[in-house]
Amino acid sequence: MNRPIKCMEEKYLLPSLELVEQVFTAHENEKEGKMVRSLVEEIRRKRFYLPELELMMVDEDTDAMIGYVMFSRFHLQGKYENELLILTPVAVKTEFQRQHISKEIIEFGFEKAREMGFKAVIVEGNPRNYRARGFVTAADHGILPGKTVHLPHIDCLMVKELIPGALETIKGYVEYDCYQTLT
Repeated sequence: MNRPIKCMEEKYLLPSLELVEQVFTAHENEKEGKMVRSLVEEIRRKRFYLPELELMMVDEDTDAMIGYVMFSRFHLQGKYENELLILTPVAVKTEFQRQHISKEIIEFGFEKAREMGFKAVIVEGNPRNYRARGFVTAADHGILPGKTVHLPHIDCLMVKELIPGALETIKGYVEYDCYQTLT
């Protein structure tokens, strides 16, 4: 099966929303599925959106989307918007999970983001899912959760350098107040 990674195309806009909602509903619950779908829709409407970093893997035989990843611009207290990305959401069709699909799409995204001049990526999630991709605890590098970020544990907010040494200058508090969906 040939599974190319592609940047978002118009014909996949709706299927990507459906995939994200289905995956998060199955993994968490219906409320979470709808919230993550709304977040994707909201990011697409904002200045933070980067269509070239909204990525998917498709089954070339069926043209069906099997994996989805979105990187978008992010800032810390109004700074670093042209240097820092946030990785959210990541979704793989349930029947294709545990096949390294998210790994491949994320790694592709890292390379593309580097080429675009971005220096680091933050993510909120289970450390077990992201440590293998090179993410480390953000707090260890002076990137801390703000008042709009509610974590089960400080290790759930992570960061990855795309350019060596980038985290020496990128510091501040993560806030989600620019996203109505998350507040």
